[in-house]
Amino acid sequence: MTTVLLGPQRFRQTAGVVATSLAPDGPVATVTAGWRDRESDDAELHEVMGARTTNLHLFMRLGHVIRHDSTFARAAAAFNRSVEEANSLYRIRLQHATDSLYATLRQSVREDLVDSSLRAGLQSVRDIDAWYLWLLSELEGELWADGGVDSSDVVAAHRGDVDEIVGAASLLAIAGGHVSFLVRCLRLFAVAPAPELPVMGWSAGAMALTDLIVLYHDNGPEGVRPAEVWDRGIGRAPGIVAMPHARRRLQLDDPVRNQVLAHRFAPAQILLLDDGTQVPLGADGGLPDKARIVTLTGKVSTVRESTRGAA
Repeated sequence: MTTVLLGPQRFRQTAGVVATSLAPDGPVATVTAGWRDRESDDAELHEVMGARTTNLHLFMRLGHVIRHDSTFARAAAAFNRSVEEANSLYRIRLQHATDSLYATLRQSVREDLVDSSLRAGLQSVRDIDAWYLWLLSELEGELWADGGVDSSDVVAAHRGDVDEIVGAASLLAIAGGHVSFLVRCLRLFAVAPAPELPVMGWSAGAMALTDLIVLYHDNGPEGVRPAEVWDRGIGRAPGIVAMPHARRRLQLDDPVRNQVLAHRFAPAQILLLDDGTQVPLGADGGLPDKARIVTLTGKVSTVRESTRGAA
């Protein structure tokens, strides 16, 4: 199984080079659903990939389903409203739990008390994350049932087209953009690349390949907020929490926040994907030695250095 995760970039930086190394010839199936209304503006991507791409047009297909399947359209509108409501509740609970955890960890008290506080506080945060993921799964189950997704002739026709394109491809390349639209389109149209098909994804496309999507922005317009579990990915790169734009969006000089982040999602590894980064996964899905991660001690390190430190 060949999978490469890339950081944010202009296509000419590394995407074209990586694509050629993974699949020197043959068609390349591309996903630009994260670009939404700009999904078809892929001329540069097509050129960089050697003028051999076929865009799956998943966002366009989503619009077609909504226009031609009224049952799904009603269920999708209800689903979107419910997810917004669930997310507002999740953010309230998460903010209180993480604020309490950060505050207790910054107290000057005995080390064993800090460790105890960390374990107890992390369990509360993990419980909130697990509750939200469960709720998302329940809401998506309602969408599938109420929207008749698996019995819809419109959805089935698009799934058949997508499966044919991906099945004939020598490489699947997933671009970034809006990760919610991206991953939900991937699931709706059952994009599940076979293990033998090389896959690459950059920025939000890399996030979508993992099994857990986490949003974060320590320097956003709303001020410092805790990282939020957002959705499930398609699971091509399990055990990894991919974080593009790491230098711009994370306060990597704050060891307390880093430590909480690493422990919260352990045993998954926090992978930092800065501009132009390319991370080829091993045959077992493991990260290479040079990959930059946030360690359980709150430090930013490479996989190799963190392994030496633990030895």
